[in-house]
Amino acid sequence: MADGASAAAARTYKAADRPSSMQRRATSSPAAESGRSADAPPAATPNGSSAPSVTNIDSMRFRSILGRFAPGVVAITALDPESGVPTGLAANAFTSVSLDPPLVGFCVAHTSSTWPKLRGADRQCINILSEPQTEVCLQLAAKGGDKFAGLEWTTSPSGSPVLDGALAWIECSVEAEYAAGDHVIVVARVHHLDKHHDGEPLVFYKGGYGRFDG
Repeated sequence: MADGASAAAARTYKAADRPSSMQRRATSSPAAESGRSADAPPAATPNGSSAPSVTNIDSMRFRSILGRFAPGVVAITALDPESGVPTGLAANAFTSVSLDPPLVGFCVAHTSSTWPKLRGADRQCINILSEPQTEVCLQLAAKGGDKFAGLEWTTSPSGSPVLDGALAWIECSVEAEYAAGDHVIVVARVHHLDKHHDGEPLVFYKGGYGRFDG
């Protein structure tokens, strides 16, 4: 998504659209839990289905299947060390990595023109975006232009931009980077963090932005 998220209308996901882990679990028998019964078909192949094993995975199929995982969305921000201008990018590949020491991780595309500016700053700020911030996400995900045009923000303890409306912010610094295919996996050490606003998270599911309607 970073520096290249496609425009998609925000939408509400009903319970039937949610990943199964977010629905109430149905009571099942031991036989059902094992996935086999006396008249069950042959066991699934190692890829988890009865279809032939997939060996050549094209990019569209890869995106389609992994799009069924519904992550939140973050904005990674900093002050450009050369110009002092705030900049940022949007990402949905973000996770906690370690409690001791406190580390988080995120992925950035090799083609990102913004990441070199962010990486050059002493500190970066990860903003956890809220459901009303779809337009903020799209603005930061677009290539070129003034990323912060019209955006309201304050500063973290070290001066990185904290976006108004974000659910929480995490100030960090780059600890390590690992090349992984067409992306870079960034591990960052957390220095400060806090909640910011109450609300629901912005989620990315099946190629679109939206929220869960409980």
